[in-house]
Amino acid sequence: MMPNTAPVPKTYEDLIRLIHERYDDMSKTYQRISVYLTQNPNDVAVQSVNAIGEKSGIHASSFVRYGQALGYKGFKDLQVLFQVRLTTAAPGFDARVKALDDELGDRADDSDSSFLRDLVVRDIASLQALMSAISATDLGKAADLMQAADTIYLVGQLRSAPVVELLRYILTMLSKRTVLLDSAGGLATHIAKTMKPTDLLIAVSFRFYAVEVVNIVEEAHARAVPIIALSDSTLSPLAKSAAVLFAVPEHEYTFSRSLAAPMCLAQALTVALAARLQPDRQTPRIPVVTEP
Repeated sequence: MMPNTAPVPKTYEDLIRLIHERYDDMSKTYQRISVYLTQNPNDVAVQSVNAIGEKSGIHASSFVRYGQALGYKGFKDLQVLFQVRLTTAAPGFDARVKALDDELGDRADDSDSSFLRDLVVRDIASLQALMSAISATDLGKAADLMQAADTIYLVGQLRSAPVVELLRYILTMLSKRTVLLDSAGGLATHIAKTMKPTDLLIAVSFRFYAVEVVNIVEEAHARAVPIIALSDSTLSPLAKSAAVLFAVPEHEYTFSRSLAAPMCLAQALTVALAARLQPDRQTPRIPVVTEP
């Protein structure tokens, strides 16, 4: 990444805008730093560069050089913008986890049930973060796109597969014509070529992004098909093609990353759609297979 010759950003919003503008031209290490900064702004505000480097798995000196490449004297000058933002921001993930631990009583426990407790605490924190990360405007726009679509295509692979399976089930029960671009049989890319601008693609992908999903999204965008993307970052390869992007930050787990927040968001989208399709908007419901 070439040194920044433009005016050095003076606000957090301007900094994030610059990061997005220069992301594609950054080295792989600087891209990783960009993702970490945009996903963990509260941690960046309060932790030392050494702690940030240890937590992200990137050497602290790379963060210093990254700040210099954006026009700052070092990382601390960049960090000030995150500290200013923190004065009006919701608590970060680690702060939420600590608060929940304190509330529930952080007892030393080495039994198998401690694994359940840890996952539940982290999932609650992720769901709390979801409330502040997702805007009502984006939810409304996505629901409108779903309502207007002739056919809703769904794509998500590997860990994202359960999210699109849930969407397929609920959308089908709401009588929306739905096509799952399943990788089985190797036809997903070919089926995707049948999408039209009057259709809609809902794509779900998190690190490390499935290549076929990214390719399908880019192809759909080139064909003027509107796209709703569920991903983990505004720097996701899905972001630039999406009419609506829901960035659900992921946080490292000792064993796996949770799907609690993406699943909840998927359900929220379908409930918002149901409210548009059913007479009683206040209490939308999803029919079940046993109903006549």
